[in-house]
Amino acid sequence: MTTSPPSSTAATLSPAAAREETYLKIVEVAARLRVSKMTVYRLVHDGELDPVLRVGRSFRVPASAVEAFLKGSVISR
Repeated sequence: MTTSPPSSTAATLSPAAAREETYLKIVEVAARLRVSKMTVYRLVHDGELDPVLRVGRSFRVPASAVEAFLKGSVISR
């Protein structure tokens, strides 16, 4: 029996790192970004929002990844 490698959008974290991080549901990320859930799913699948933890069929996004995404999305004048 072969196992497939993890998806490119799924991150592999050490157990200690996973315990220290705060994870958000897709709906919580959408609320923070003020966008729809579908937009967040698009960001996850396009690899723009990394790293993402997959739990069954659900995704969890580290709060630090959302903050990094926001910092990287700022338009300088």
